[in-house]
Amino acid sequence: TLADVVRQWQGLGYNRRAKMLHEAAKLIVRDGTPRDMPGLMALPGIGANTAAAIMNYAYNVPVAFVETNIRTVYFYHFFANQSEVSDKELRAVVERTMPHENSREWFWALMDYGVYLKAQGAGGLTKSRHYRKQSRFHGSVRQARGRIVAMLLEGSADIEQLRGAIGSDELVELALQGLQRDGLVGVTLGRYHLTK
Repeated sequence: TLADVVRQWQGLGYNRRAKMLHEAAKLIVRDGTPRDMPGLMALPGIGANTAAAIMNYAYNVPVAFVETNIRTVYFYHFFANQSEVSDKELRAVVERTMPHENSREWFWALMDYGVYLKAQGAGGLTKSRHYRKQSRFHGSVRQARGRIVAMLLEGSADIEQLRGAIGSDELVELALQGLQRDGLVGVTLGRYHLTK
């Protein structure tokens, strides 16, 4: 059930990813595992970067992609004196420099090297045009969402119980709107619950 998946997901954040994983798993059971970019991207929650990562790691098919550790390596070696670098620019350099055989091992090495560079203080992620510092967690809508999901894993709750646990009517309202929009939470007869 979705509740089982969300329960296992607890602590990882972004519970809607658990929902998309659950939906994708149901489609894979029904239709089989996609083995190409369009098929992977048709699954819930799978975009171009995730599909490309799967192509490399699962099928050893070389497809350029960008994620945090890869950004770190390429910023360090190819964009040292630049800022506002877009993922499109970065992906073009990854495409030119990646091998066309054993891409799986290449990307594993990039991931490890990126972790090493970050540990040395050479992360440089602020060079990315897409970089945004995440807002404070304590007292945020994200925190309220997580608390509501944790409560609903134990059973349904009414609005007063949720308000009592969160302590802010505004945060409860914003969190519930987002959780309902994401399809994680429903309401039946005035009681909120995780969707099936």
